[in-house]
Amino acid sequence: MLELRILKSDDWPLWRELRLAALAEAPYAFGSTLAQWQGPGDREERWRARLSIPGAHDLVALLDGLPVGMASGVPGEGAETVELISMWVNPTARGKGVGDCLIQAVERWAAERGATTLRLSVMPDNHTATALYERRGFTDTGEPGDLLPDGVGRERVMAKSLAAA
Repeated sequence: MLELRILKSDDWPLWRELRLAALAEAPYAFGSTLAQWQGPGDREERWRARLSIPGAHDLVALLDGLPVGMASGVPGEGAETVELISMWVNPTARGKGVGDCLIQAVERWAAERGATTLRLSVMPDNHTATALYERRGFTDTGEPGDLLPDGVGRERVMAKSLAAA
């Protein structure tokens, strides 16, 4: 059974478990690195702060009671825009609708708060994630995303109108 759980700052140990697993399993998919969140970066107050972004909607997916995925919706630059960030699904749960469920939940939350556009950034070579986003109705905006660590490439920016959500 698949269920979603909305997290608060007190749920930081669960978020920490998933985030560290995500950064270890898919380092190519995130702007942050495992090293940045371990050692001196692995502090309770930092994890709580991540789950306390004003206006954010942080979710964890549980499959048969086990945490297997995560995603967040955060306010964008204007009231009409929300960003999907920190999206990850454990490889053992891929292909089971977890990613779709997380995205749908962020879409519903964004629409309920009056947003008309959901945006995200994805690494250009993350074809599996890109395929999921395209299947969910996201298209490339053509805008340059954040600069990649190589100093040359850029993240791919995608967006979806929530009128169709």
